[in-house]
Formats: sequence, structure tokens, C-alpha cells
Amino acid sequence: MATTSNPVKIGLVGLGKIAVDQHIPAIRNNPALELVAGCSPQTRPDGLPGYDDMQAMLAAHPEIAALAICTPPQVRHRLAMEALAAGRHVFLEKPPAATLGEAESLRARAAEKGVTLLASWHSRFAPAVSAARAWVAARKISNISVMWKENVRQWHPGQKWIFAPGGMGVFDPGINGLSILTRIVPDAVIVKKADLHFPANCDAPIEVQMDLQTESGVPVRAEFNFLQENQQTWSIVVEAEDGGKLALHLGGTELEIDGRQVLKEPEHEYPGLYAHFHQLIASGQSDADFAPLRIVADAFMVGKRIAAPDYIE
Repeated sequence: MATTSNPVKIGLVGLGKIAVDQHIPAIRNNPALELVAGCSPQTRPDGLPGYDDMQAMLAAHPEIAALAICTPPQVRHRLAMEALAAGRHVFLEKPPAATLGEAESLRARAAEKGVTLLASWHSRFAPAVSAARAWVAARKISNISVMWKENVRQWHPGQKWIFAPGGMGVFDPGINGLSILTRIVPDAVIVKKADLHFPANCDAPIEVQMDLQTESGVPVRAEFNFLQENQQTWSIVVEAEDGGKLALHLGGTELEIDGRQVLKEPEHEYPGLYAHFHQLIASGQSDADFAPLRIVADAFMVGKRIAAPDYIE
């Protein structure tokens, strides 16, 4: 087991905004982990050796035991398969892959090689999610709504991959809400209907409305929008048959019960994720739950395509 005197050595694959803002600080602040190097064809990490690609990084640093793959999803499968084949533990930024088939093959390869695979859903580590899960478990639920609406120009400026095939469009942030939903409800969530709004110049939706249902019959309404300006909305509201009402806001950093705020904490998802990754490696386990990705895949399968105005950056 790795300790502070023998930390797990990690390499970063992909050095975009999420890697710089979240992964690098979380790794550096965990004494059981050591960030060794990073690779990207365009960028170099501050204060670390940088390489053009993963193979060059691994050749220069064979001591790297684990890789965090933070690339766009379209190329993640190939890189993760190479990492697993090389016997490295793998942390996948969300979504874990561009398709369910890719995700399942990664899970099988990790099991075959006896290494850890983490399909990371960072929103599940938001401070209010555990309390929400306990509240839901103690009640009979009547309905749920998921509202994830944000400004793509603010959060993904110039990132053309997000509207390319496999980029998922508004599902890229929306899957965060689905990851919380599938964490706090005890049974599977099934897509019944989906309206997918595609700009003519995009290959992924910019707005989505979905009707879903849990296996126990609870209706769920989900609405995602990538053009929300001013206040951003990342909320889940759960109503119980006894009249109780729970609301998660700002991605799970705030919790209201029956209209009263009972929790408000700063976002600290990635430190929790990396602590979880370290524990998985130490125990020889994986955490590869693809339920949120399955919901997105099902929405594309049953969804109705609706024309939307062209997207202008």
C-alpha cells in the first residue's frame, strides 16, 4: 500500500482546463499521491516535465503507476486501453468513454490485467450528495426533476470537440446531474422520451428535455440547456409522498430540505475522487459504473431530433 513515504506516482494525459483547475491541485494536495509528469500535444504543465504524448511520458518515467486521462472522450478509449495494457491504473475523467461499448471494453481489460479502473463521476463527491441519498432512502418518492443549465461559451470556450460526434454536447455537463441522480436513487433509471435540439452546424445537442422513470415507477423530468446566461442552474429536486421536499443546488454544494437550507459547503469534489482512487488502488479494486452514460446512450436511441438555430461561438 502506498504511503506518504511511498506515494502512488501519477501521470496526467491531457492538460486542458479541467486538468489544470482540478486534477493538478487535487493530486498535489494528497500526500499519498505524487504527480510526476503530464502530456499534451499543445500544452506543458507548470513545474513538471511535459511530453507530446503518453508513450513518450511513460518511456521517460517508467515509475508512473497510474494515469489520469483528461482528454476529450473521442480519444479516451485508445489511450486508456494502452495504459491498461501497460499495467497502469487508470482514472477516467467523465464521461468515461464516447460509447458504452468502449466503456465496457475498458472494464474488461482492467479486470484482465488486474489493475484499477475508476470511471470518475466528480459530482457524486459533492458535499450534499451523501445526505441526499440517505434522505431518499428513508422515503417513498413521488417525483424528481433534474435541471442542468449553463453557458457553453463560459465553460467551454473554443472547445469544438464538445459539439463534434462523440462530444455529447449539452450532455457533457448534463451527465453530472445524471451521475447524482443515479447515486441517490436506489434503482435503475429508464429513459422514456427525449427531445434533442441540434443546431444545424453541430453534431451534438445544445438543449435536451427528457422524461425518465425509475424501475419502481418514480417519474423523473430532466432538462439540460447549454445557452443559459447569468445565474447557472445545477439543481435536483426530489418530492416525497409525505409532502417532504429535498433540493440540491449548485451541483450538490447546497442542500435544502422542506425549504430550509441545511448544508452549504465549498466544492471539493476532486480531492474526494483522488482519495477514492488511492483507496481503490490500495485494495486492488475498480469502480466502473456506467449508469449515467447508459442514460445518455438511451436518450440518443429513443430521442426525437429537433432543429435548433446555428451555434455561434
